Amino acid sequence: MSTVAKSCSNCAASCCRFEVFLITDTGVPEEHIETDDDGTQTMLRLDDGWCSALNRETMNCSIYELRPWLCREFEMGSIDCLETWQAKL
Repeated sequence: MSTVAKSCSNCAASCCRFEVFLITDTGVPEEHIETDDDGTQTMLRLDDGWCSALNRETMNCSIYELRPWLCREFEMGSIDCLETWQAKL
């Protein structure tokens, strides 16, 4: 196991490639929402797979205060976070 301390600043935003369903209204701006033919809403992902709300210069969420519930639940240091981070090491 790596001895590097886990931090969002050294993670390269691995979680920002996940498909994120919008299951509650947190105020995500429309330009970051994709709606399929069935009305299901997800965070818009760009052609390269990254979330459209990811600031590519800082690798931080540009809508952090309005981020979806699933992003809020995927906390830095949680089991899911650490497993995702370890898988890319």
